[in-house]
Amino acid sequence: MSTGNKITEEELKGLQEKIGSIQSLQSQIGQVEGQKHLLLHQLVGAQDALQKDQVTLEEKYGKVTINIQDGTYEEIKEEAEG
Repeated sequence: MSTGNKITEEELKGLQEKIGSIQSLQSQIGQVEGQKHLLLHQLVGAQDALQKDQVTLEEKYGKVTINIQDGTYEEIKEEAEG
């Protein structure tokens, strides 16, 4: 299919650089998405661990609100249905 016509070396180099840049960026995006996937799994694990702790604390102290700064807690008063 070659007709012998060519773009200039400068034009070819410019196209090659731009395509290389795009491929590099796509690769980096793939790496970031992989990291994001792992982080999302870690987040779910951390949330599960917190939920287990909350269940354990509720079994021990009942329904309370815990101040995460100093560890104090107050009982949650349920409103009477009227």
